[in-house]
Amino acid sequence: MAYLDWSQCPAVESIPGKVSGAWVFKDTRMPVSTVFENFESGATIEDIMEWFDLTREQIINVLEFAARSLDPPPHQASENIGPDLANANSV
Repeated sequence: MAYLDWSQCPAVESIPGKVSGAWVFKDTRMPVSTVFENFESGATIEDIMEWFDLTREQIINVLEFAARSLDPPPHQASENIGPDLANANSV
């Protein structure tokens, strides 16, 4: 499982003493984990918007951040293809 550095996501915040310091949607008390837990249970974006008073933009921002966080850093891409392919252009 990839580690997500939520401090890099502008759509969320963690404030000590606010929901025990959990990562929440900015200017709310709604934990980000709630979105993922409800998706795992079969909820749709529309369900989550209705149930938790979040906007589509808030939800999409968090989902896009999570998806981008799963991409390997650019320097790792060439390491994964092996030395023969990584040096193919230098021949």
